[in-house]
Amino acid sequence: MPNSSAKSHRSQRGGQEAGRRELISRSLQSAQHCLEDQDFGTAYAHYLLVLNLAPELKTTVKETFQFTLFKWAEELDSLARIQDLFNCYEQALELYPSDEVICNSMGEHLFRMGFRDEAAGYFHKAVKLNPDFADAKENFYRVANWLVERWHFIMLNDTKRNLTYLKAIENVVRSGCKSVLDIGTGTGILSMFAKKAGAPYVYACELSKTMYELACDVVAANNMGSEIKLLHLKSLDIEIPKHIPERVSLVVTETVDAGLFGEGIVESLIHAWEHLLLQPKPKNQDIHIKDYGQVIPASATIFGMAVECKEIRRHHRVGTQEIAGVRLANSVQFFSPTCASVSSEETVEPYTTEKLSRVPGGYVPLTEPFQVMTVDFNNLQELKSLAARKPWKLSLPVTQGGILDAIVVWFVLQLDDEHALSTSPSEESCWEQAVYPVQDLPDYSMKTGDTVTMEVCCQDCYLKIQKISFWTSECGMDFSNRDDTLNLGNEAELCNALASLQTTSKQDGKGRVCVLESTETALLNNIPYHECFRAAIGKVLSSLNPSKDLQTMDVDGCGSGLNLQESQNKSSLDAAPDPLYVLDVSEGFSILPIIAGKLGSVKAYSSVEKEQHQTALNIISEANHFPKETLEFWLSHLEDENVVLQRPKSDKLWSIIILDVIETSGLIQQEVMEKAAISRCLLHSGGKIFPQYVLMYGMLVQSQSLLLESAVQGTEPTLGFNIAPFINQFKVPVRVYLDLSTLPCVPLSKPAELLRLDLMNPLLNSSSREVKVQICKSGQVTAIPFWYHIHLDDDHGLNTSDEFSHWKQAAVVLDKPIQVQLGDELVLDVQHHKSNISITGTIDTSIINSEFMSIIAISSSCLCSSFFQVFSTFISNSTYKRTCVTSM
Repeated sequence: MPNSSAKSHRSQRGGQEAGRRELISRSLQSAQHCLEDQDFGTAYAHYLLVLNLAPELKTTVKETFQFTLFKWAEELDSLARIQDLFNCYEQALELYPSDEVICNSMGEHLFRMGFRDEAAGYFHKAVKLNPDFADAKENFYRVANWLVERWHFIMLNDTKRNLTYLKAIENVVRSGCKSVLDIGTGTGILSMFAKKAGAPYVYACELSKTMYELACDVVAANNMGSEIKLLHLKSLDIEIPKHIPERVSLVVTETVDAGLFGEGIVESLIHAWEHLLLQPKPKNQDIHIKDYGQVIPASATIFGMAVECKEIRRHHRVGTQEIAGVRLANSVQFFSPTCASVSSEETVEPYTTEKLSRVPGGYVPLTEPFQVMTVDFNNLQELKSLAARKPWKLSLPVTQGGILDAIVVWFVLQLDDEHALSTSPSEESCWEQAVYPVQDLPDYSMKTGDTVTMEVCCQDCYLKIQKISFWTSECGMDFSNRDDTLNLGNEAELCNALASLQTTSKQDGKGRVCVLESTETALLNNIPYHECFRAAIGKVLSSLNPSKDLQTMDVDGCGSGLNLQESQNKSSLDAAPDPLYVLDVSEGFSILPIIAGKLGSVKAYSSVEKEQHQTALNIISEANHFPKETLEFWLSHLEDENVVLQRPKSDKLWSIIILDVIETSGLIQQEVMEKAAISRCLLHSGGKIFPQYVLMYGMLVQSQSLLLESAVQGTEPTLGFNIAPFINQFKVPVRVYLDLSTLPCVPLSKPAELLRLDLMNPLLNSSSREVKVQICKSGQVTAIPFWYHIHLDDDHGLNTSDEFSHWKQAAVVLDKPIQVQLGDELVLDVQHHKSNISITGTIDTSIINSEFMSIIAISSSCLCSSFFQVFSTFISNSTYKRTCVTSM
């Protein structure tokens, strides 16, 4: 009987195994049929079954399973079935926990949905699994800019700032403070200062998941992991005794921005005084500090100054009423977001920021620095009264005549009675200044003796400076917002003022507001850009209509040709010509379609998306006497907005397609060559892509500033604490939005042409190019700044580094500096594939024999257009190699 039972069990197992194999085989066949029918959801279910039944097939079906997963995820995403999408990825990662491709894809979905911290974790894991996986490295660089903002590096490299905080904390702790709470700890450096000073109990909170995890690593690496309690919480959510056992003696924080209040320090400290801190020390009572609470910083004083600054002006005010023959309608008022925030119901940051010491062209103070306000962070009632306080007015005399462009603001942070930090533009510090651009005045020219007035308030956690105007010293006229009632003196003064008043009021009160980003305003102010396009477009249109004189096509009649009525009368005698089709797919607000429409029989299409921008363009078209059918908005004609490059009509092709090749950040747009390839197929004979080709130029420089802004430089600036290896994991080897004209650097070579991108003739593009760069000054190569010459054709070009340019520049920052000598020759091998660029360089002299390689993938993010991919490798000699991507 036992033998019979054993045989029965073996028979059952054999039958089960056969059934399993049959089910696996049938499921694989079904999955294949579903893929052929593009039924990705059912195919995915079959593969899940197969992999659970037969784990040994993981390697065999891996690529097909990945394809199926990604296709099904795209479908779920389009159907907004987000939870199902994430469930699929979780199932896939249970089966393939070490698959970098699946990790990276999961991160991409998370990033698109706004889960940046979680996305970073998956990108980082993918890079760790495969350090050579380019897509994951590119994505990690993109998200690193969001998760660890670049000011962290600059601030941690600011030795003076760090030392001042350390001394202030030491003073309080050594006076008897027992417990410390660090609000917004970041890397944990202030908490470690408190522990080093001898505080028995130290707590720290950080809302960002990435920064919290980074702080945990930093604190542990500095042997304080068991002595500092880190909380992944917003300070407003901390409860006693749930998170900390009792109220603390000291709150230390640096949750301040360039405008002081923008990171919520007031709200945080109100909550801290009410729920987390011991009661403040009564004034005029000499009681030991340990029994009372206090805050570092103790107080702050905010200062301001009126300035003239051409660079601020051109980014926030449209400075002309006519651009390349196009008249801007008086009824359209252009505003920057900072100025529009005054009347907006949304909470918008009411200022921008600039490091005034590095603003191109500099600035001119028009007033003496003045005190805006003070705030005592150790006074709960004062903090609570800030938001409720009514706006107050400030008036100050003009000490230097000039153009009123902005009010700039900085502050002095009084940490304690002995130690203070200033963010003044005259100080060398890690801080920028807050800039409140001035707009909507009838006149901006002031003279010595005039009076600047403004209104100040604290709302929505921001310091707001609004209703900026000025009084003339001659007649007492108030040059304020044109909607405000003139505040004048006697009748004689009124008559004098009315006689000199400019007629700039809104037409019948029907002015349209159009909000432009600062880069869009700078583009509109870039007159050479528009003139260059006008000439190049005109050249193409003339070649396609050789019998037409472009002057006679000037539809507004301002030129020497026929006016609109005469043109219509003339054309009525002849058959109306077919229009030429022009497509502008450049990003943001663009008047290029209107410029094209003024040059002849053209059907111009704009790709602007915002309704506000479309309205403004329509009003400008009407002001230039355009027939309504001349300008249309391309996206409204598309069934799928993801496929922008299409024929204008089924039987028509484009005469001109305008592409955005260079981002305002200074990087090459992603997939621009792929877009150019599609565009070439959509052009009729003689049609052109603008630009037709782009030349990239670079230069070798030595710049300590770029090093400090890109990575923490060892332990010296952080006063011996080991922070650099952890935060430098999030560095990116390129700096964007640079102004090379004011960048502190020493050029070590002359500019050299590095690359040619030809959008019209791909045969002229080379995947490899050797460039020899002569070293003209001895020093250390720390970076390679780069910029572009954009050629619309052979006769018309733009330089992205000139003074009128709305583009900024960028620079690759080397992982390790390279020592070079005068007379050395650096040989650069430039490789180009799609939108990725790699540069390999060698120096070979009798004194130095070193080699370095920087692989630069200059492209913007498909997730966020302001990001890019750059990889940099430094090889100091033939035996020592270090890759900056894996060493971060």
